Amino acid sequence: MIPIPSAFSSSYAQARVNFLEAAATASTAIRSFNHPLPGRDGEQLAMDVALDGDPASPQLLIVSSACHGVEGYCGSGVQVFALHDDEWRAKARDAGVAVLYIHALNPYGFSHIRRVTHENVDLNRNFHDFSQPLPVNTAYREVAELMLPASWPPDAANQSQVQQFVAERGLPVWQAAVSGGQHEYPDGLFFGGQAPTWSNLTLRQVLGQYAAHAQSVAWIDLHTGLGPNGVGERIWAGGNDAAAIARARRWWGDQVTSIYDGSSTSALLTGLMWGAIHDAAPGAEYTGIALEYGTEPIMEILDALRGDHWLANHPGAPPELVAAIKARLLKAFYTDTDAWKGQIVSQARQALFQAVDGLAATPAH
Repeated sequence: MIPIPSAFSSSYAQARVNFLEAAATASTAIRSFNHPLPGRDGEQLAMDVALDGDPASPQLLIVSSACHGVEGYCGSGVQVFALHDDEWRAKARDAGVAVLYIHALNPYGFSHIRRVTHENVDLNRNFHDFSQPLPVNTAYREVAELMLPASWPPDAANQSQVQQFVAERGLPVWQAAVSGGQHEYPDGLFFGGQAPTWSNLTLRQVLGQYAAHAQSVAWIDLHTGLGPNGVGERIWAGGNDAAAIARARRWWGDQVTSIYDGSSTSALLTGLMWGAIHDAAPGAEYTGIALEYGTEPIMEILDALRGDHWLANHPGAPPELVAAIKARLLKAFYTDTDAWKGQIVSQARQALFQAVDGLAATPAH
């Protein structure tokens, strides 16, 4: 085991090195899927995969990070710590559970301190059947112009309009309109894309290789940005299936929330990543959560994202403004204190142990 703070990194490049070194030290099977573009500092980007355990095990636990790039600062730390955690690794091994660590689902966003992929797509809104009509977010149409003003920071008129919308319609309506996902505005926020992204296609390749044989699959996908600072909300990450949700609550506790019944801090979403597991392992019993750690209040999160999207559309912005926007975005998704990191790891570790217990108690097919 290593000191918790040392599991976390100050850049994607450092995080990748730390993950690969931890995976190698743990003698896991490592494979890297290289991204076509360079990182912020010219480094190689990749979705790195490490399998700890028997590749033929019918019971598989997936632990993934950086679905939303910048959130990888948190998720990578959890993965690195877990790979150095002998007690945890022995727990999974003794239960016969293979653990698949997927590091940096969206390495471009992780490196460039963006939430979205290089296609400006929110990966967790991108898992649709693109041969069919895509969902329409009529509420986003109402706020699209407000989202990305001509200048940044927003002028008084823009701020007043946003405040009026929230006052009249409520913060949950604003959050849902903005974050619910949309497919009409490629330069806008929470764009779900009009085709599968590189990360989507690569993840499907990974799942096809490592999960196709599994009889039981658990998935913990690590996120930040919603809820009270340091608190890890366990959000059901699956379909509106009462029996499966009940199983997740048996594993991880009654506090598991759901976007389907309004108990989660998340808005109702479509095109979510967990859908890929059913394509890769259609016969497997699936139980998954997004472990969502709080950082800043929701309006600060959304405003930080607005600034970052404005910046993407204004590449000639002054260096001081660029630095301020990036610093604000990083702070919105990563609380860089030892106390917060301790909260993150302790809650993740509990969820990992609970997942193994759940998988071990699942009858063989």
